[in-house]
Amino acid sequence: MSNFDYRAALKNVPHKPGIYQFWDKEKELIYIGKAKDLRNRVTSYFNNPNVNGKTRVLVSKINNITFTIVDTEVDAWLLENSLIKKHQPRYNVMLKDDKTYPWIIIKNENYPRIFWTRRIIRDGSKYLGPYASVSMMHNILDLIKETYPLRTCNLALTRQNIEKGKFKVCLEYQLGNCKGPCQDFQTEADYDHNIGEITDVLNGKIGGVLRDLKKDMDGAVTEMNYELAHRLKRKFELLENYQSKSTVVNSSITDIDVFSIASEEKYAFVNFLKIMNGTIIQTQTIELKKRLDETDEELLTLAISEFRSRYNSHSKEVIVPFKIDVEDSSTIKFTVPKLGEKKKLLDLSQKNVLFFKKEKIDQYEKLNPDIRTDRLLTQMMKDLRMNQLPRHIECFDNSNFQGKYPVSAIVVFRDGKPSKKDYRHFNVKTVVGPDDFATMEEAVHRRYRRMLDEGGELPQLIIIDGGKGQLSSAMKSLKLLGIDKQVTVIGIAKRLEELFYPGDQYPLYLDKRSETLKVIQQLRDEAHRFGITFHRKKRDKGTLVTELDLIDGIGKTTSGKLLKYFKSVKKIREATEEELLEIVNTKQAKAIIEYFKQSQNLKNA
Repeated sequence: MSNFDYRAALKNVPHKPGIYQFWDKEKELIYIGKAKDLRNRVTSYFNNPNVNGKTRVLVSKINNITFTIVDTEVDAWLLENSLIKKHQPRYNVMLKDDKTYPWIIIKNENYPRIFWTRRIIRDGSKYLGPYASVSMMHNILDLIKETYPLRTCNLALTRQNIEKGKFKVCLEYQLGNCKGPCQDFQTEADYDHNIGEITDVLNGKIGGVLRDLKKDMDGAVTEMNYELAHRLKRKFELLENYQSKSTVVNSSITDIDVFSIASEEKYAFVNFLKIMNGTIIQTQTIELKKRLDETDEELLTLAISEFRSRYNSHSKEVIVPFKIDVEDSSTIKFTVPKLGEKKKLLDLSQKNVLFFKKEKIDQYEKLNPDIRTDRLLTQMMKDLRMNQLPRHIECFDNSNFQGKYPVSAIVVFRDGKPSKKDYRHFNVKTVVGPDDFATMEEAVHRRYRRMLDEGGELPQLIIIDGGKGQLSSAMKSLKLLGIDKQVTVIGIAKRLEELFYPGDQYPLYLDKRSETLKVIQQLRDEAHRFGITFHRKKRDKGTLVTELDLIDGIGKTTSGKLLKYFKSVKKIREATEEELLEIVNTKQAKAIIEYFKQSQNLKNA
């Protein structure tokens, strides 16, 4: 085993499908593999003591691990295949045969034939696929053959030949597998219509075919033709589950470079995909450290030049995420795709660069937590339209039980983290009944009246758990104190996680994955937890003492002694007279026993 710290490297590998690459200390690519789950597969190399000798040698030489994520396991297989043939790593089985991928071809001819091939010839024919499973491909072709009668002969069916009567229908026509276009029994328009539908099926637009199959299946069951129904069901499931298009291999794309960029304040990350003959043959992501205030366009232009020079690329077309202004672009076409296969490749590149960026930033922030704090607070300031960093945030929440035992709670976050020593509870003093608005008004006023009296620093952000009503109540108190313009105040409504601003009738919606929203939710949930815990203690205490107070001859002092000794009303209820006499006199003990006896009789009545 080498000195390579594989544990640290494995932390960056995701639980996603893709390909992984092992590099030695000379930075030579020594192995390429595919995986449905990259983390689990790569981990198995280092944690499995039963690997064979060749694998142990491979692992001993690993000095770096890189990976590329894709959408499906099939794409991982195809990408692995392409890269192995391109780079031929030392420890991979060599794939020297170009006839690797099976495709379905719609031949460029009159009355097109449809068949499968492993060779792509640039003659204008359409190639659909590739297919990871040959059996799946054959089943698709069988389904097409049964659904759409097509010719299988290689006759030159030109209009001139057909009109001269050069051909005769064959056995396929007699069997119903062909409609006889060779003798003009089928029009070219009807034939082309079928080809169009088949093309839709092969491109994944199979809704209509599935509906027809389902109808045929139901008909077969009704007629009790269960053998046919079973065959149709198998084809239905096959069509429903098969992958018709691959992102990483596409015969319509020949020679292009794909670039995407993701940046933040100090760093930028650029992903590069090299596509040759319809397959990805190179993929890499690099990191750029910003020196000045470079724009994404400047950084991407620099990276494009570097990658094309490094890999000696002369592609005439470059796919980019936004328009690039290059002085001499006469020999290069920059494309910003909106739809289609090129857009899918750009999306794949973008997915990889965003993942790479996230992992790198997580590493930086673990080593220096202040980086994360500053980034998070800066993002919150932008998202919440503030003019200062929210280093000090306070969140209010109310709790009551059918209008009784109302309490308010406030939690405090400093630099994005809970400051539990600053948490506070409020026993509501001026509100009668279940008035959540008035309770919020009192809590906010008391909190900041005291803060002003003691010369404390106001928070930059106040969060009110509730909608417009609670927010308006909080603003009344802040205006009364004259500080409503000094802080940012928002309300959060739970149902749709809407953020409300004072005086704005339209709520703000943040992305559900937004870090800003997650911090606000954490504050809200923490305030709710803190408040409900205090509320329950108060409610339980109030409920228990009130029940003992109903007993004649038992006052607050005595009930307090009983609770302290027995710990709960349940144990007092179950106590014998002798046990009660340890705390109270004989008259009180009899009164307690009689009270709980009557209570039990009422429950049983």
